[in-house]
Amino acid sequence: MLTVEPSLVVATSSNIARTSSERDVDARVKAPSANEVLRAIVDEHYDFVWRSLRRLGVRPPDTDDATQQVFLVVASKLASIEPGKERTYLFGVVMRVAANTRRARARLREVPEEDALDVHFVLPTVEARLDRAQARAVLDKVLADMADELRVVFVLHVLEELPLAEIAAMVEAPLTTVVSRLRRAREELDAAVTRLQAREQGVHRV
Repeated sequence: MLTVEPSLVVATSSNIARTSSERDVDARVKAPSANEVLRAIVDEHYDFVWRSLRRLGVRPPDTDDATQQVFLVVASKLASIEPGKERTYLFGVVMRVAANTRRARARLREVPEEDALDVHFVLPTVEARLDRAQARAVLDKVLADMADELRVVFVLHVLEELPLAEIAAMVEAPLTTVVSRLRRAREELDAAVTRLQAREQGVHRV
């Protein structure tokens, strides 16, 4: 029969407890602070937040203030953000802040041409029909007038180039709904281009 010395059991238990305690201390030391987590989120996603606000209709000089509002909300809700889902959470806040900012500045709908969206236009069929200045102006106008649910999908997929499945998760909608919204957004843009061309042709005929 195997006999175990009591002193050995006590020593072994003590070593296990000490090792576990040391590991807990190490984990606390290595875990990033809330400020470090927030700084990492800001560093990684600041440009995405700013662009998204801009493309959702928040005009300078409000864009910088709105971006700060987004990260203030994030700072207050940091514990509720799941790791790996920061961008999804951020865009939810972006949509709310953008909507509030647009309502507050609804009287300032007309934007000088130099303030038009500074983006690389990625719809070749549209850009081929218009010069770049016209394309930027049309996109800016269409996005300003587009329903929020369509604008969000268009911005995320066409301008941010996110996959539709990821967008569906971000806006909490079925993939089929996202596809339908994207199609309607493209149709609105195409219709706006057609109207512009018709007006220009009418002027030229006169």
